Amino acid sequence: MSRILYLDCFSGISGDMTLGAFLDAGLPLDELKQALGSLALADVDVGALRVLRTGVSATQFVVQERGHAHHHAQEPQHAHGHAASHAHRGLSEILRLVDKSALSPGARERARAMFDRLARTEAAIHQMAVDDVHLHEVGALDSIIDIVGAAFAFEWAGAERVVCSPLNVGGGTVRAAHGVFPVPAPATVKLLGDAPIYGGAVQKELVTPTGALIATSYADSFGPIPPMSVERVGYGAGSRDEAGTPNVLRLLVGRAADEQAARRVTVIECEIDDMNPQIFGIAMERLYAAGALEVCYVPVQMKKNRPGTRLTVIVPPELRTKMADIIFRETTTIGLRYQDVERECLEREVVPVETPLGTVRFKLAWRGRHVVNATPEFDDCAKLASAHGVPVKEVQAVAVQAYGARQPMRASQP
Repeated sequence: MSRILYLDCFSGISGDMTLGAFLDAGLPLDELKQALGSLALADVDVGALRVLRTGVSATQFVVQERGHAHHHAQEPQHAHGHAASHAHRGLSEILRLVDKSALSPGARERARAMFDRLARTEAAIHQMAVDDVHLHEVGALDSIIDIVGAAFAFEWAGAERVVCSPLNVGGGTVRAAHGVFPVPAPATVKLLGDAPIYGGAVQKELVTPTGALIATSYADSFGPIPPMSVERVGYGAGSRDEAGTPNVLRLLVGRAADEQAARRVTVIECEIDDMNPQIFGIAMERLYAAGALEVCYVPVQMKKNRPGTRLTVIVPPELRTKMADIIFRETTTIGLRYQDVERECLEREVVPVETPLGTVRFKLAWRGRHVVNATPEFDDCAKLASAHGVPVKEVQAVAVQAYGARQPMRASQP
């Protein structure tokens, strides 16, 4: 069955609420720090606090410039945002930071696309060239951390489908660099696009531009909680403790309950014989970043006896149009064919296994009550191999031995 991630935005969404929710749902803080540390942003610490919001225990994501703690109350115009940083960066500089980061190629492409969209939104609103945009929401330290952190966190969750609730945008007015605006602010409205929104009793900004960007970049659809079995729940705290309703973003992660729907996929294919082969790698990254389940290339012999490449993309049916747009934009093909097919998948689970060399995650594949495949995560093995100066195959052997010695039983919780 496929994995679903649900964003419950009954009290809005912001970048730090998103990261707080992932941390609350089990994202290891050390792994998030490692991903953010690769940006080489000097004198910055990130952390997590346990807080109460209307009696609900939640996690608050905190950014600190050494010597200057970012307490969110310092930024009253943002319901959930971090305090403003004085060092604003332009789009080209941010993209260079992302390219040098430790994010996977797919997560890097996601982060680049989000920054580009944010910069273009601000440029359109203020009638500026994109390269001239150095506004708070694009170049501030906190926005960079939130967007890159979100790209890492969503990939960590490993959900094939992301659903978002209608968004409570709040009400009243918000003070920005250019004046006082009604909620939602101009950038937030533009970034939300056609996502369903509503105003609530809280007359404050509940959806920030960064929150709107994250929700609309990752959500495959908007609506109520889909049929699912919940495995993880996370509550990400906003900066204020409002009376009446918890000021939190709720994150639900689990398995789709509608097994029949999850078994249907769309297969998109085309053949290409006139494209620079360097482009194939970029096309694959962008398809995966947009939610493709599988992307593969096969060499074929085409008309006029030309060698060519068959592109096959397997996607959830609702993403077919989105994937077709990417293929037409990123490749030289002028036609596609597609078909809906049934598939059967083993249930999957990821469990940590302690080995003499360190922790290695194992991907378990279940059929009924039996594990039919257990594979150590290659990236974990590669990191431990590098840390201990041993071959990767030795780490894999040690991991398999440690897994076999633990007499695994199926866990009720991941």
